[in-house]
Order: sequence, then C-alpha cells, then structure tokens
Amino acid sequence: MHDIEPHFRWRDKYESAKDHKSPFAGRRYSEFQYSQKIYNYYIHPQWDGFGSPTLYMKIIYVDYERGFAVFEFIGEWNDAVTNDIMFLKRDVVDEMTRHGIYKYILLCDNVLNFHGEDDDYYGEWWDDVKDDGGWIVMLNLLDHVEDEIKDTRLQQYINFGGIFNGVNWQALKPKLLFELTEKLLDEGVRYLGD
Repeated sequence: MHDIEPHFRWRDKYESAKDHKSPFAGRRYSEFQYSQKIYNYYIHPQWDGFGSPTLYMKIIYVDYERGFAVFEFIGEWNDAVTNDIMFLKRDVVDEMTRHGIYKYILLCDNVLNFHGEDDDYYGEWWDDVKDDGGWIVMLNLLDHVEDEIKDTRLQQYINFGGIFNGVNWQALKPKLLFELTEKLLDEGVRYLGD
C-alpha cells in the first residue's frame, strides 16, 4: 500500500496544501518518511488524514468557479465503528461547501471496504448541495464495496455503480472529468439499485 500515491498528474493545476480555502492548507509532506498506517500497512506520505484511522484522502482538484471538487480515497471506509462520514462531512465537506463547492466527485478506486451505519450525514450532505444544483458521485467502486453501500441505502443521496464504475479518470484532465460526470448525470442516468 505504501506505493499507492495520490494522483499527482494534476499538481500543476491544483495543490490542496497551497489553497488557503482548503482544509489541508499549509500541510507539509515528506516524500521519504512513512508515518501513517492503515492497520499494519504504511501508506504513502502524500495522503491526508482527516480523523479516520482507516481512511485517508487527497483533494486533488477544486474549481471554485464551477463549484466542484475531486477527492481521492484510500483504505477502509468505516461509518459503523469510526464514523468516517462524520469526520469527512464536518472537517472537509462543510469547509468546502462554505466556499461554494456543491459538486463532489469521489474517486474510490482504492476504497477496499465499506461498513455503513446510518445515513444521517449523507442526507445532510445531500441537503446542503441539492438546492444549488449540486450532486455527489462515487466513481470506480469495487463490486463488494458497491454492495455494502447499497445495503446502507445511500443511493438516495449519492450516484454510484453502473456507468459510474470503470471510468478511466486518470487519462482525463480535471475539467474533462467534471464534464463527463455532468454528462452522465444530465442524461438522467442514475443508479438506483435493486
């Protein structure tokens, strides 16, 4: 896991540590000292902790004009034990929403497990963004993670699964990823589960 680095090809366009509006503004990173772990596995030092002991993230792009952000995640998303969504919502999303971000692309290629609890924070997040034409999209969920998210009934707040899996986002520039995501949503394609 220590070899999995947050997507770095967009760093010439955006760095959360250099964005004074970012919850991670001013952070300094080591390229060589590995100190953060998910269970017994060290992870790359470029990932940002936000309160969860098993889930880390990186804000890899923000466009304040268009009102969207791209978050990349690694680890185990655990709402049941460590209430990861509470930390994400309170310490990251609320800060971004204050600055006009209402559209969220969550890159979940490296989310290895999901353990749901209730949907209160997801519902609150949806309420915060929907009146401004906002949305929340999870891209590239592993099959078992998608099933776990469906079991928690988060499809009423988050778009995921189906056409939102298998997106080769790494080959796109951030604005093209945003436009592709909007196109999928505008065509009325929303995965509602079974």
